[in-house]
This record gives sequence, structure tokens and C-alpha cells, in this order.
Amino acid sequence: MAMPHLLVREALCLIALSLTLVLLAIFIDAPLEEIANPQKTPNPAKAPWYFLGLQELLHYYPPLVSGVLLPGLVIVALVVIPYFNINLERQAFWQGNRSNRTRKLINLWAAVSVLSIIFLFTGAYPVWPIIIPLWVVALTMSLPAVMPTKNGAIGWLGNRSLAFWIFLWFLLAGVVLTVIGVAFRGPGWEYTLPWRDGIY
Repeated sequence: MAMPHLLVREALCLIALSLTLVLLAIFIDAPLEEIANPQKTPNPAKAPWYFLGLQELLHYYPPLVSGVLLPGLVIVALVVIPYFNINLERQAFWQGNRSNRTRKLINLWAAVSVLSIIFLFTGAYPVWPIIIPLWVVALTMSLPAVMPTKNGAIGWLGNRSLAFWIFLWFLLAGVVLTVIGVAFRGPGWEYTLPWRDGIY
């Protein structure tokens, strides 16, 4: 029964979070910028941090792709996913005999190669913030196939499902795009080093 137990815990968390935010607002100054002047726009004009991943994609793709098509596909996916039968106990991706693992490994690297070619040549520039997380996830995903074991970290990686790896790639790509947009973009949307030039 959720009524007394869960509700009380959620109320305590709400009170603790509210108290923390009030104390932070009292003791830490967060000054506003100057009044907006339409005659003088800031360089770079950055979106809020939670949209900087999309703004970073605008650097690589036309606005129709990165501003309409990709967010539209995400929204459609969020609407459609609940209608699929989802097996909550997914099978491990590397489950099966040696020939099955070899076939999956070949298919994995074929898919990684195709995706890498797409992200290298379809944008205005190679989309390294998406390609590098793809290769990191693919290399990590390949470890249990190359060194099969049931124990330790590699055993844990070997028990992960395909959905885990796809989500991990999306998560890493989103984090990398956001971090680059927040810390490594300066005037003219050029790369800068935050420890040398500061954060714009």
C-alpha cells in the first residue's frame, strides 16, 4: 500500500529539496545579465544547457534535420514505444554458442561501420561527438564476445541486453554533445578550451 509509506517519503524528499533550494538561493548569489539589447546580440548566443545538445547538432546538420526531424522522431518514438510488447527480462546479447557469438560480432561491427559512414559523410562536418561514443560502446560491447567469462566486469557486460547498449550509446552521445555545447564552444561557435578561454 503506497498511501502512508511512499507518500510520506515523497513529502519528506519534497521538503528537503525545497529547503536546499531556498538555502542555496539565500547564500549563493546568481546575478542576472544586463537587459537584453536587440542591437547587440551575444556571441555565441547559446540555448539553455538542456538544449545545447540540439544546438550542437545544428552545427553539423541543416535546421530541418536537427531541429525538426530528429526531435520529431524522438517524440514519435516516445508515443509509439508503449504500444510494443516489452519483455522485461531481456536475454543477454552474447547468449548462445560460439558460432552465434561470432555471427553477432560480425553483424555488430557491420552496423557500427555503416553508422560511422553515415555520420562521417552526411553532415556538414564529421559528427565526431556521435561517432566516438558509438565506437566506445561497440568496443566495450565486444569485450564479452572476445573474452567470454561469467565473472567480474566482463561477465556483467556479457549479461547486458541489446536495448542496454543502444540506450548507453544515446546517453553518451547526448552527454558529449551537451558538454561540448556548454564548455567547448565560444564566439562564432568555434571550439575553445574552457581552462584557457573560459566558458562562454
